[in-house]
Amino acid sequence: MKYLFPFCLTLLLSVNLSAQNFVNQVLVLNEGYYNYSSSEIVEPVSIGSYNPSTELYTIIDTIENARFASDIILHDEFYYVAADSFLIKYDLNTNELLHQVTVPGIRNIAFFENNLFVSRGDNQKFDSYLQVYKSDDLSFVSQFDTLSGPKYASQNIIINGDKLFIAINNGFEFGNPMGLVGVVDLNNMLYDMEIDLGPDGKNPDNMMSDGSFLYTVNNKDWTGTSISKISLTDYEVTTTNISNASTGCGTSAFRDGKVIYQISQTSELLEWDPEQLNNFGELLEISSSFYDLSYDDVDDYLYASTTDYVSFGKVFIYNSENQLVKEFDCGVSPGTIVFDIRNTSGISSYSIGNSFSNQIYDLKGNKISSLKNVKGGIYIANGKKTMVLPNY
Repeated sequence: MKYLFPFCLTLLLSVNLSAQNFVNQVLVLNEGYYNYSSSEIVEPVSIGSYNPSTELYTIIDTIENARFASDIILHDEFYYVAADSFLIKYDLNTNELLHQVTVPGIRNIAFFENNLFVSRGDNQKFDSYLQVYKSDDLSFVSQFDTLSGPKYASQNIIINGDKLFIAINNGFEFGNPMGLVGVVDLNNMLYDMEIDLGPDGKNPDNMMSDGSFLYTVNNKDWTGTSISKISLTDYEVTTTNISNASTGCGTSAFRDGKVIYQISQTSELLEWDPEQLNNFGELLEISSSFYDLSYDDVDDYLYASTTDYVSFGKVFIYNSENQLVKEFDCGVSPGTIVFDIRNTSGISSYSIGNSFSNQIYDLKGNKISSLKNVKGGIYIANGKKTMVLPNY
């Protein structure tokens, strides 16, 4: 018989290791292709997973009855998807579909204290553009109606501390764009106020935060682009015009303190510095027509998707020097990219014996099928770094 330790099965082994984040997988929400002329779903909405270690991409689920998709978020061991009029919950480790409810007009999702906050907007009027659902079973909790909450179609949601910020653009009423950010006090669930982005801040398409400021990329009336910088301490707003043309939908991201964006119908990426507040962005050495941008701050990679919206989708990965380092094919219209970031624990006390978990991972996050496959080294078991000596 072989032992994990040659002289004492009950010895407590403490391993002091610094905590380290790693990207376990990259989830891609492919919006698919819906032919509005024929009312036919030609390419269904799908969710794909890219493994940075193996560089392999796989489809993990297809949402057959959704005409499009708009958001995906991760929290703890689950992820949540907004697709057409569905709010869906999955197990992050098994990809099992756990719950699904109907939410007409669902757009974006945010998590706070076991609740999911959902923004809404569509080609119809709703009595509420911000609703709340339980994160465990997706049951309805409450809503902010148009008397006590946003009065128009809304999109992005960011939670900072005990405040929720929601971008209000009225994006489905052509010719009447709004430029507001609603503020919800999450301690008492009250809609506190609305921040006016000014006449040049209409139609916020994307919203980002660095913890001290909010940034909204605004498409105005589709004839220009501006960026609004909002202080999270006093809600002071500075809106800067940056282009006489609009950006693509969602084609912006926050990277290393700067806003990366692309103007629609162009193939250049630009970088805007919030400290300088210039009326233009610095041209980056990245050239392609992109759909979605997402920043991986663990590996310092920029993920940029491209598509023809009909037949293909592809994701390019750039390093901090804006050099292409990897790429992979995915589904049609990859519109949202999120990162499953895991953490290796700092200090672990582990009792060697029969309590060794059957949920074992190597340090890159790859699951090991059984204890028989464990060699001498350091692994992650029960979420903690654990040392296993040779000759187990």
